[in-house]
Amino acid sequence: MRILVFNAGSSSLKFGVFDTNDDTTRVFKGGFERFRDGGCAFNLEAGARHEQGTAPYADLAAATAAVPEVLAAWGITGLEAIGHRIVHGGPEFADPTVLDDVTLAKIEALTPLAPLHNPANLEAVRVARQVWPDLPQIGVFDTAFHLTNPTRVTTYAVPQTWRDAGLRRYGFHGTSHKYVAERGAQALQQPLEDLRLISVHLGNGASVCAINLGQSLESSMGLTPLEGLVMGTRSGDVDPGAFGYLQRQLGLSIDQIEHSLYHDSGLKGLTGSSDMRDVEDRAAAGDAAAQLAINLYAYRVRKYIGAYAAAMGGLDGVIFTGGIGENSASMRRRICDGLQFMGLRLDNDRNMAVQLDNHAAPQIQAYGSRIAVIVTETAEQLQIAREVARHLAKPAPALRPIPIAVSGRHVHLSADSLAALFGPGYTLTEGRALRQPGNWAAKERLTLIGPKGSIENVAILGPLRSQTQIEVSRTDSFELGIDVPVRDSGKLDGTPTIRLVGPAGQIDTDGLIVAARHIHINPTDADAMGLQDHQVVSVRVGEGERALTFARVLVRVQPTAFTEMHIDTDEANAAGIGPGFEGRISHGVTALVGT
Repeated sequence: MRILVFNAGSSSLKFGVFDTNDDTTRVFKGGFERFRDGGCAFNLEAGARHEQGTAPYADLAAATAAVPEVLAAWGITGLEAIGHRIVHGGPEFADPTVLDDVTLAKIEALTPLAPLHNPANLEAVRVARQVWPDLPQIGVFDTAFHLTNPTRVTTYAVPQTWRDAGLRRYGFHGTSHKYVAERGAQALQQPLEDLRLISVHLGNGASVCAINLGQSLESSMGLTPLEGLVMGTRSGDVDPGAFGYLQRQLGLSIDQIEHSLYHDSGLKGLTGSSDMRDVEDRAAAGDAAAQLAINLYAYRVRKYIGAYAAAMGGLDGVIFTGGIGENSASMRRRICDGLQFMGLRLDNDRNMAVQLDNHAAPQIQAYGSRIAVIVTETAEQLQIAREVARHLAKPAPALRPIPIAVSGRHVHLSADSLAALFGPGYTLTEGRALRQPGNWAAKERLTLIGPKGSIENVAILGPLRSQTQIEVSRTDSFELGIDVPVRDSGKLDGTPTIRLVGPAGQIDTDGLIVAARHIHINPTDADAMGLQDHQVVSVRVGEGERALTFARVLVRVQPTAFTEMHIDTDEANAAGIGPGFEGRISHGVTALVGT
């Protein structure tokens, strides 16, 4: 499939053409920037041919409309779809989405959350729909990757009425963070879902993302792309009290303050220049303001890396990307030099010799470093093309319902744990058969003990497993007094310890989780519904205004499975779900875990 991808900004238009039949390859890239009355600069490239110059396009709409002529002049034909980067998709758009009138109206309503970006994104979409009316136009959202963030990450501690109005953290650069995480896992030759990574995207816009076992846990940007790191013209983290202070002291309006935080702050506010290359040159020449800016920039990044390593309970790799992350060896050095206490050590020679041709992802950590350090070019357009192709290639799922089962607290025991709790040679007594073939609830029960309280009469499910796993609800975790992570079944590394008490003894064991929502499904049903093992889907329950969509539901295809979706008791209670409820696949595939 040949896909044209647009990345439109307020003063620039980047575009590329990709073939996705086998591995995704770029066949053309181009860009127009610095729109002004007399025209704009352009940069075009395909194969060995490369042109730069000026073009008579005074604005984004004119440049977008000129793309067919540009492609024709370079012999690029056969487009089959158009992909668009959309910066802010709010809480609704978790997947690539067809950009029809209804969808565009929803995106436009989000403009106050991304005033620098969404208007330009929408302008390019509207022109493209006119120029290519017969091609599918698909939006890929920067915020989608971060919709896995837990509520403790997305929630601001502000009044309920503000939160009801939509005040929450979202995170951005999601397409970039997703791509470099996948590329980093490939470089480390490990499944992404087994890794704890931090993606450091440093460009004119900058953010850090904690990617825990394949999913975004937190990003440094928040409600808008203003929060977090120091950027080219954006401030990053600022005390909200600054608004009141500046209004009282300088008589500035909210609009004036907000405009300055977006356009006149960051490196520009500190030094007068938003270009890190200029700032580094001036710092080397003795400019005190530039030296402060570099120290502040590196300190802020290092602080976030340390915080996110703590949030994930460990760290396997740091990945640098974006214009500064890819090209500034000195900035990478400044950031990493403060992280030796975590076991991260940089190899200075490797750091100075980074080559990034052909999507390379060199490792630059020193020998013996416990944490990998990787540098790679971000490839947002490439990632958008891949996601558009996956979206258009997937078969239309059969509209059959999926029963929903509410999973109460229970324990899966290993043989060693069974012996310690019930005595050597003990065999569990099979009780009620469960709907999943070969699974049953034992008649025996256990007690869980945490630092705050205990829970008695906890069910044991059979048969035995290789590792002991304890599944509780979020409310149970507060009753026990333990911060319990949401995990896929079997992903137990770094999970907290809990005391299990049985009739013959007690043990302290890890393996305590809140089970992530998932679907058990047999191959016949999976084929009929267009699903594959380890795909992540969205499931819609109910109809009309009372409908509820569960995002990020993991599909587990098993030979003899009874097809049903499992959610925990807290989710069921919050949604009013009980016996007899069913759901349907609503948005199709959002990702393949580990790819």
